[in-house]
This record gives sequence, structure tokens and C-alpha cells, in this order.
Amino acid sequence: MENTKNRDLYITATFNAPLVLVWEAWTNADKIVHWWGPDGFTTTIHQMDFREDGEWKLTLHGPDGTNYPNRSIYREIIPLKKIGFEHFNPHFMTTVLFESVEDGTEIQWHMLFDSEEQYDLIVKAHKADEGQKQNIERLNTYIQQLLDEGKFQS
Repeated sequence: MENTKNRDLYITATFNAPLVLVWEAWTNADKIVHWWGPDGFTTTIHQMDFREDGEWKLTLHGPDGTNYPNRSIYREIIPLKKIGFEHFNPHFMTTVLFESVEDGTEIQWHMLFDSEEQYDLIVKAHKADEGQKQNIERLNTYIQQLLDEGKFQS
């Protein structure tokens, strides 16, 4: 098995929410727009064709006004279990696993970069690891808001 420890970014989180809600937050453009991106960023979804080989195009808007266009292709979707997508420029693969657990839903979010140099640039120079943690926190806040407002029934 190939050793990828110097080029992968991995986080696990548990949400006090049903799996179907966490899944919807990841797969519905009207929901993901509320939490995607690091703190201070907003997101415009241009296209989210959630199916295998479907395209996902978005722009992250930084707090300083800088726009960051993003393009991904969904490579694997197993409903309520797994999302895999390929991100371009920079190129990396993302896999998100979903599992019902006693306290709600656990996700395992893994990003695999093409090289250690690319990892160093994206993670160390641009702090993608901190951005991923902030994404998780924003997702948790959004999910709790939906639950608190009664906007989700399982």
C-alpha cells in the first residue's frame, strides 16, 4: 500500500444530528452554501450536479474581497455513505464517509494531494488544515440551527 501520510489531510467529526440531515447539508446546494468555506468566507454555487461525473462549480469569496473559483467532479456517490470528488487547480481527491453512530452522525473527511510539495503549499502555506476545521465548525453550527428552528424532521 502506498504511503500517503505526507500528502493527506484527514479529519473526523461527530454531529448531534441524524445522518440524513448531515448528508443533505453536504449534497444540497441550498444548504451547503450556508456553511462551505473557512471563517469569514461566503460561497456562490454556480453548478452542483450531484451525481457521479457531475460537475460542482463554486466561488469562495474571501473576507478581503478575493474570489477563489473552484471546480470539482463527483467521482463516487454511495447515498448516505460516501462522497468522492476530484478537485482541480489545485488538484486533489476528497473522500467523505458518513456513518450513523450512537450520538448522531460521524463523518471522516479525507483530502489526498498529488505530492508532498503540493500538500506543503496548500496545507502549510494556505492553512487548509485550519480551514477544514473551520468548515466542520460552520457545518455543525448550521446543522444545529436547522434543528433548533425545527427546519428538519427526520
